[in-house]
Amino acid sequence: MTHFRLLFITLAVCICCIAEAVSLSDYPLLPVPQEIQFYSGKTTIRKARIDMPDWEAEWQQQLNQLGIDCDDKASFVIRGKIVDSIPGTPSGNDETYKMSVTSKGIDVEAVSPKGLYWALQTLTQLAADTGKKTVTLPKCTVIDWPAFPLRGFMMDTGRSYISMDELKREIDIMSRFKLNTFHWHLTENQAWRLESKIFPMLNDSTNMERQKGLFYTLDQARELVDYAKAHNINVIPEIDMPGHSAAFVRTFRHDMQSPEGMKILKLLMEEVCATFDVPYIHIGTDEVKFTNPDFVPEMVAFVRNQGKKVISWNPGWKYNPGEIDMTFMWSYRGKPTPGIPAVDLRFHYINHFDTYADLVALYRSKVYNRTKAENGIAGVEIALWNDRYIADETSLIAQNSVYPAMLVVAERSWHGGGTEYFDNLGTNIAPESTADFKQFADFERRLLWHKDNTFDSIAIPYVKQTNVKWRITDAFPNGGDLSKVFPPETEGLKATYTFGDSTYNTAEATGAGIYLRHVWGTSVPAFYKNPQPDHTAYAYTNVYAPKDMTVGLQAETQNYSRSESDIPPRQGEWDYRGSKIWINGEEVPAPKWTGTHTERTNEITLGNENFAAREPIAVKLHKGWNPVLIKLPVGKFSAPETRIVKWMFTFVFTTPDGAHAAPGLIYSPDKSR
Repeated sequence: MTHFRLLFITLAVCICCIAEAVSLSDYPLLPVPQEIQFYSGKTTIRKARIDMPDWEAEWQQQLNQLGIDCDDKASFVIRGKIVDSIPGTPSGNDETYKMSVTSKGIDVEAVSPKGLYWALQTLTQLAADTGKKTVTLPKCTVIDWPAFPLRGFMMDTGRSYISMDELKREIDIMSRFKLNTFHWHLTENQAWRLESKIFPMLNDSTNMERQKGLFYTLDQARELVDYAKAHNINVIPEIDMPGHSAAFVRTFRHDMQSPEGMKILKLLMEEVCATFDVPYIHIGTDEVKFTNPDFVPEMVAFVRNQGKKVISWNPGWKYNPGEIDMTFMWSYRGKPTPGIPAVDLRFHYINHFDTYADLVALYRSKVYNRTKAENGIAGVEIALWNDRYIADETSLIAQNSVYPAMLVVAERSWHGGGTEYFDNLGTNIAPESTADFKQFADFERRLLWHKDNTFDSIAIPYVKQTNVKWRITDAFPNGGDLSKVFPPETEGLKATYTFGDSTYNTAEATGAGIYLRHVWGTSVPAFYKNPQPDHTAYAYTNVYAPKDMTVGLQAETQNYSRSESDIPPRQGEWDYRGSKIWINGEEVPAPKWTGTHTERTNEITLGNENFAAREPIAVKLHKGWNPVLIKLPVGKFSAPETRIVKWMFTFVFTTPDGAHAAPGLIYSPDKSR
């Protein structure tokens, strides 16, 4: 009996240990820490005493929100301290921290106060699944540091005024995921959005072309800088010069590069530098013809004399080492200048991205083909240049997929890594058996958790896509009878088809968004390696529904860039190329487009052309398999109606409200369950 009892107790302890075992996949940590080690067991916290040299108020507030009472007499102690270094971590990194969670307390070490703040964000995510009366944490040790020192998001408020509430929300989200730089583009051709006390006519509505009369006061600018600092984030204000300055010229009747223009600009920059308590000022210098060779050197020297470091675009003015403090690389032509720190934005313009496929390419991409900061590469930003007017800022955020893109860059810029630079798989989701697929699927899991639990009511149209399977081909049997294109009829399809000088395969694809040819042509790989014009592709799958159900449908065959003056489709058509969608043999009519204009202009707002700007289409699925077919002609790669032809499609079933993927569905071209 005694031996039996001992055996029972031993088994019970083993079972308990197994139940307590945890791993990284149990938590929505984003970005993934550099090192994390889990130990047996968890610790439950009701009250805690905080002993923190910096950010104590922030720790207390966040712990209270999690459900932990802060009590000076509590036996569970959360201690923080600043140390000179943490063994096993890179030297010179002032954001490094180490956090240990035990049954008795939490110990945090950091080489500067920044690390104490980031440790709090990690702790918050480790406590994410617990209740409001107690918090249960895994016993663990986290040793963490960023791969890149500058990790940012750029918002262009010159073209599109964004409310202070939204800007603060962006800073909130950035800080939760360890992004540390908010790049604030304040001036543009359309408007000068920063108040000037010395030249108030600069902000007059008569000198604005869009959203007239909307600008940020100097007090609001200072307020946002303070708000960002309270969230461990630096603000980089950008005053674009000498290009992108039509608002300046309208006001003063002088080009910035003229002697009169430079005098005015220096007075403005004095005001800007006095307003912004920040280390860096960005001065633009892109997309302009330089008519005064002294302009840029003189303005750089002037801003530096105000006690600021200076950033400039590349391509832009050409600098030698020491002549500028940092460059931001834009477009494929951007290159780092030896001896000058550089930040990568080359392929990171989310105003051209679709909701799904581009997120895949961004996730796997290295930062300027680097896995960590080295050889002059200091960091990375994503940028939102919303050239096309969008009246509703909530829709602007959703259509540009701002927050999912933030999370992608947060992971890649903090954790480092990546497998390519938009030059191998590109936007294609890798086969399910590969490590690449598993990594993205895990990121998607964490993204969707935070969509439901961190972002509250923020519009994020992204739903799970790694389970959406397609077969894409170029021809069908039965004389093109589209009602007979599904198995077993398709089993007789040949393996390849020849079109022009390209051989296209009947091949599998995965995702809710599929590029056949990317928005940037062959610079970013898509489904077809050598796409040709005047071609038609067909994508098909079968969708198994566990019961008769009404679902929503996210669908589009042209994702309209938010920086193009494209014309909306004709009523009754999905696009200008003749694309069509069938479900269960019935054609799905295109939405009724809110835009009806026939002139190309950025000043007529985008309407419901993109699926993210409209309600999902209601679709009835019957129990069992529901065949889906999409016909995708391409025509030419440029057209009078759309300057950039995106040969692509988005298709995924959601809940009727579009908030989540429709439950229980299986997407399979060959009806494999």
